[in-house]
Amino acid sequence: MKDDAKSRKDALRDHLRESILTLRLQPGADLDEVYLSDAFGLSRTPLREVFRQMAGEGYLDLRTNRSARVSEMSYTTLRDFFLAAPMIYGAILRLAAQNATRAQIDDLKDAQQVFKHALRSGSGEDRALANNRFHDVTGEMSGNVYLLPSFNRLLIDHARIGMTFYRPQTAKMPENLSEASRQHDAIIAAIEAGDEAAAAQLAEDHWNLSRDQIEMFVMPAALDVPLGAAPNLKPA
Repeated sequence: MKDDAKSRKDALRDHLRESILTLRLQPGADLDEVYLSDAFGLSRTPLREVFRQMAGEGYLDLRTNRSARVSEMSYTTLRDFFLAAPMIYGAILRLAAQNATRAQIDDLKDAQQVFKHALRSGSGEDRALANNRFHDVTGEMSGNVYLLPSFNRLLIDHARIGMTFYRPQTAKMPENLSEASRQHDAIIAAIEAGDEAAAAQLAEDHWNLSRDQIEMFVMPAALDVPLGAAPNLKPA
């Protein structure tokens, strides 16, 4: 019975994780605890255990006497994301080049193959999740107990923001996806060679590649109206 309960908790955790990363559950959305309890066959206690774990990882916010909700993406969190992401990604890849094991490098190569397959024939969700797994492995490679929680928190919002990147909306964006894949290959080579400087430079290049699409998430083209411009309210 314990194993069955654990498997149902794991299934709930996987469901929530993928739903949050791919924006099926929007930032700030309240969770329907009654529905989730019924759908996964869990009572309130194990359900809340999963929520507490996921809150600690940054997926959820817990509120007293209110339902859990998906972690928000406010002005403050987005500002912090833009400030911290390049520094943390660079540090992670430097440490990955120092510490990666042979098994971890093989895992990274496997993750890259999944990513390439997703680029060829997967959905935007498949691509975002595959990219997230690639970077997950680099975090595991770093082996730093202080840096890794911050990196994992960044990956949550990077995946959510990255849904814009992995659903191409302009002619240039498919080219950027191909370049992202080439950069992944170069990251693997730098880590395999133990080249910390190259790995750190690739972290910066990789961040800059997706920066425009990340900004599209913050300010979609439909909202890109010049300051002072008034809408045309005249009938057609």
